[in-house]
Amino acid sequence: MILSRAEFAQVRIQAENEYPSECCGVVLEKEGFPGQRLLIPCRNVQNELHAKDPERYARDARTAFHVDPKDLLRIGNLESDGYRVRVIYHSHINAGAYFSETDKQNALVQGEPAYPEATYVVVSIVEGKAAKAAAFAWSLEQRDFVPLDFPRP
Repeated sequence: MILSRAEFAQVRIQAENEYPSECCGVVLEKEGFPGQRLLIPCRNVQNELHAKDPERYARDARTAFHVDPKDLLRIGNLESDGYRVRVIYHSHINAGAYFSETDKQNALVQGEPAYPEATYVVVSIVEGKAAKAAAFAWSLEQRDFVPLDFPRP
């Protein structure tokens, strides 16, 4: 299971509510306790970064996301408490549900996935409504992110 029906509903609602900005968030699972999961909607601070430094952050929240450092701290604390990042999600605005080159670059640290066991979910939001969703995971054999079978829950 990538996302439960209830988790997908929460992601879809968040993505539609944050339109025309990209949304972002994670699903964590307690190590050794399958099913004990937390969905953490994160705040996209891309617009703030773009306003402060448009040269460094050329894109705004309509085409990019940057997770609020406070949310990253919360996720790190949960990881210290035995939770593992299982799903990282975000939306694409008026575009398809694909794993872009930017998505790939952001998921890698020195050419290796920051979260090799995580599934990445992208939700396409067109004119404020969820149109499609897709999931991607790191393949050791292909050294790339590959699409997964992701029936909408």
